[in-house]
Amino acid sequence: MGIYLNPDNSGFKKTLSAGLYVDKTMLISELNKLIGTSNQYVCVSRPRRFGKTLATKMLCAYYSKGCDSRELFKDLKISKADNYEQYLNKLNFIKIDVASEYQNAKNKDKMLDKLTAFVKVEFEQQFPNIDFSLCESIADCMLRVHAATGETFVIILDEYDCLVRNNFGSGLFDSYLEFLNGLFKSEPLSDAISLAYITGILPVVRDRVQSKLNNFDEYTVLDAYQLSEYVGFTAEEVKPLCEKYGVDFSECKREYDGYAQNGFEIYNPESVVKCMLTKKFSNFWGKTSTYKVITDRLKHNYKGIQDDIIKMIAGEEVKVNVTRYMNTMTDFITKDDVFTYLIHLGYLAFNNEKNTCRIPNFEVRKEWYNAIESMEDYSATDQIIKDSEELLNQTLAKNPRAVEKALDKSHIHVTSNRSYNNEDALMSAIYLAYIYAKNEYTVIKEMTTGKGFADVVFIPFYPGKPAMIIELKHNGSTESALNQIKNKQYFDSLEHYQGNLLFVAINYDEKAKTHQCEILEFEKH
Repeated sequence: MGIYLNPDNSGFKKTLSAGLYVDKTMLISELNKLIGTSNQYVCVSRPRRFGKTLATKMLCAYYSKGCDSRELFKDLKISKADNYEQYLNKLNFIKIDVASEYQNAKNKDKMLDKLTAFVKVEFEQQFPNIDFSLCESIADCMLRVHAATGETFVIILDEYDCLVRNNFGSGLFDSYLEFLNGLFKSEPLSDAISLAYITGILPVVRDRVQSKLNNFDEYTVLDAYQLSEYVGFTAEEVKPLCEKYGVDFSECKREYDGYAQNGFEIYNPESVVKCMLTKKFSNFWGKTSTYKVITDRLKHNYKGIQDDIIKMIAGEEVKVNVTRYMNTMTDFITKDDVFTYLIHLGYLAFNNEKNTCRIPNFEVRKEWYNAIESMEDYSATDQIIKDSEELLNQTLAKNPRAVEKALDKSHIHVTSNRSYNNEDALMSAIYLAYIYAKNEYTVIKEMTTGKGFADVVFIPFYPGKPAMIIELKHNGSTESALNQIKNKQYFDSLEHYQGNLLFVAINYDEKAKTHQCEILEFEKH
């Protein structure tokens, strides 16, 4: 048993004893299927605090010959799998936390040499009958063991991209490429490796690092294929947690959901756990980093990026080309590169069927607000958000004149002169003007209501606020809009909602390019 070579299961044991554990052990079953195939090289990239390191502790406890973990796994899902016994504590296991090694190294330029020396000592201790005197690398040591005994290895690099993100183009970066090349590109070594599993925030860098890791299959936030449900919490896992800890599931969903992939709703695990334990809804994930990650990328102000950000803050999705980004910290050429980077970091969510991105949830939305508020170049966008908050307050106060003024302003922001009178532009102006409402309301476009479709319906998250139905008219009148709401009985569709309703009638006068508004309160009994 060693620190790096064949470690014990103490890390996973501590995880299980923490009191709140979501069973992700069927990941082991999926990885077992890859052992002995040409697909044994796996790269799993996810945002920070999404459970990557916890997964490596679990894998260590299962594969490592340095421990007996049968008791730990006996009540977990993997114990029922057909391939459970196949590799349970039967393989040599090497685990390297690259981020910890980097952070703890006093002489960072020598950290890889020092790491190699430490691992070699453990090989000598655990295989005393094998001569390692000529071995200059970890790969050499693995080959010696495999040649002498036929035994194979599982090797894990946690946060493998730490050196790439922090040292791109430096001497340490070049040394790291050689280190990776030695571990994963030697043809003889492929027979000695049963499974290679690397984790990071970013996928494999698509230039100089690519040649060192191009034999890895990548499971990313863009598409994790059969591993989609194993990093991050699914809705099916969060629901029973909410029941157990007395937390409102719908509110938990609004705060921490949003990373849907391959049929699974993926929640931020760090925030869900903290929410369950504190029984509070807070920006837990944001406290582990800083919105400066967003501002550092937005300050370059790539063409079209501000318009798309306004749309996403308004709850819309925007098109994104995720195939251009080189997965580095330096090669940003277009807004698509920036959005793809922010997708990998968790600040945006990706829809791989529609090739669109959006702000995933309330927790992350707050980070975007903080970022935009701090940037001088985004002062206009920040003002839109502030104006929207004031508009919502004035609407709830039944002040139609304030609504008219805000819509006149919003309409200009979202349209050009050519499209100003377009009906779609009017609808966009409504969404933009009320973007702040998404913090307090579920906003439904063209909701089926009564005998027709209401243009926009606002359903409050919490009691104490009225629902709102907005009806739009183009070159008509607010009176006809109010009559349409009443005659088509739009409010019948909100029969399960307990509280008052506001009918908001809006007419756009194309010739004057102005809006008229009337607000009527309907008390439900």
